[in-house]
Parts: sequence; structure tokens; C-alpha cells
Amino acid sequence: MSYLIVGLGNIGAEYADTRHNAGFYVLDALARASNISFISSRYGSIAEYKFKGKRFVLLKPSTYMNLSGKAVNYWLKAENIEQENMLVVVDDIAIPFGELRMRKQGSDGGHNGLKDIISVLGNNNFSRIRVGIGGDFSRGQQVDYVLGTWSSEERLALPAIAEKAIETIKMFGTVGVDRTMNYCNTK
Repeated sequence: MSYLIVGLGNIGAEYADTRHNAGFYVLDALARASNISFISSRYGSIAEYKFKGKRFVLLKPSTYMNLSGKAVNYWLKAENIEQENMLVVVDDIAIPFGELRMRKQGSDGGHNGLKDIISVLGNNNFSRIRVGIGGDFSRGQQVDYVLGTWSSEERLALPAIAEKAIETIKMFGTVGVDRTMNYCNTK
């Protein structure tokens, strides 16, 4: 069984260490921990991860956040993966920093990457892990906050957050979405 695991982010050095690239951060941490490498391919960087007989195609789209749907749609078809076997890892300002939430489906929550995926696929029936980045910004400062770099305190906490997200990804492919949500959504 194959799964498409999509980490959302923006390519380029200016975005590398930003809160908006939480999805990239999680997939990079999984690749490092598993000693696998991403290769540049069509519409993104791809890596293959195997765990307990399951195959996970890791995708970091190179289409920029607002056009993520193009990469997702291409790789679902190229790898012949059912949409129900896709999991998107995305940053979320509505969730406190350090917390993860997993859902089977849902709205874009104002996130442009999710909005484009939903638009291109024509539905919102895919699982997602929302990585809380908090909302500690003044009115009108959302873009600066989201595209800002992690604080030193946040940076220290990131490895543990990524570890829980990685465990969630593995469970998604091995025990199913409902049990995985129970694990992910408990503190």
C-alpha cells in the first residue's frame, strides 16, 4: 500500500526557516531520521520511505504554497495513490505553538496551500496534520509572523514536535486514520 505525504512550504532560502514551512520541516526531519534523501522532480522534491511494509511517497511541492494543488494532483496520479491515502502536513496559526491536530477532512481554515489543494482536487476529503505555530502577532501582522523565522525558544521545541508528527505519519499508514487521530489529538 502506498501513501502520499505532503509537507507544505515555500521553496527558496528566504523561506527556509519560517513558520510557514512547518510541513517541509516535518518531512525533512523524517528524511534525516530515516537516512533517506529528497530528489528534485516534477513540481517538487520527492523521497520514498518504507515502514512496516508500507510505502510513503514524501512530497515537498516546489510550486510555492498558493499553487500546492498542482503538485499534489500530479503526484497522486503519477503514483496511482488514492486520495484517502494522502496526508498533508501544514502550519496553522489557529492552533497554539507546539500542538498538533489531525483531521480526516475539513475547510482550508484560511490557509492558501489547503485552499489550492481543495480547489484543484474539487473536494476536501483528505487527511491533514495541522502543526500549531500560534497566533502571537498584532493585527495586520499575520503575513510577517507566518513568514517570520522561528524564535530561539520555538527552535528548541521543534524536534519534539516533528517527532510526534512523524509518529502520526507512520500510524496513518499502519493503523488507520481514526486511531491515528486519537493519538495525534491528545496532549
